[in-house]
Amino acid sequence: MSRIKPYPQSPRRLVPAAIPRPEYVDRPVPRPYRGSDVQTPETIATMRETGRIAHLAILEGAKHIAPGVTTDAIDAVIHEFICDHGGYPSSLGYRGFPKACCTSVNEVICHGIPDLRPLEDGDLVKIDVTVFKDGVHGDNCMTFGCGTLDQASADLMTRTKEAMDRGIKAVKPGRQLNVIGRVIEAYARRFGYGVVRDYTGHGVNSAFHSGLVVLHYDQPGVTTIIEEGMTFTIEPMLTLGDYHSHVWDDDWTVVTNDGSRCAQWEQTLVVTRDGTEILTAP
Repeated sequence: MSRIKPYPQSPRRLVPAAIPRPEYVDRPVPRPYRGSDVQTPETIATMRETGRIAHLAILEGAKHIAPGVTTDAIDAVIHEFICDHGGYPSSLGYRGFPKACCTSVNEVICHGIPDLRPLEDGDLVKIDVTVFKDGVHGDNCMTFGCGTLDQASADLMTRTKEAMDRGIKAVKPGRQLNVIGRVIEAYARRFGYGVVRDYTGHGVNSAFHSGLVVLHYDQPGVTTIIEEGMTFTIEPMLTLGDYHSHVWDDDWTVVTNDGSRCAQWEQTLVVTRDGTEILTAP
């Protein structure tokens, strides 16, 4: 199985001038978030709509996954969908990222830049979309098969989603945040999967990344208490082999060192009195 290599990229796509931008667009770094991890009911209500658009944008892009289609073409569909719904693609111009979404194929763990490489039958395709609208972000990721997946890749895809779902179910007010990683890692170890450690879930609200870190592996030293009204992502990245990685010269594309495939699923959620509500849902 050949490894993914860099391909040319198309020019940056434009966003209509009337669509509000996040403050960080085309700046070296975003402003540090100084607000609370707990959001107001008004902010949460707005995040529901933003999250819905982000979720539907992935599904719209995924309709075009097929052998011979480029990830750049998928990005074009997602870019147009987000703009048509009055949103801004949060990744575009974030620390210099040039596209509306991340498309990470096979051994690319995350942050893959859409390019002109045609997808091949059997590719494992991760699409990560974040939308900014009305001052807040909604962030999600799904993994898809292109054509016919081998059984190991198909199992990795479905089990990574199950790991995310188990992590979400573990969230309850009063528990420590590390319960999420403990549950995810325990499930992944049943199948011998690697659990990526260098890339994590995060707080999300008016900030793309608020500073709250959500680990997907067990770390007893994380003693942050989960509170009702917190908004953050859970986004495990599981590998068929070793989880260690390196970054391409583009400063974005993260790949496994051993070339093993990776799957990822992500939802933005809010902590409720009894558990969670997923905000990136239709």
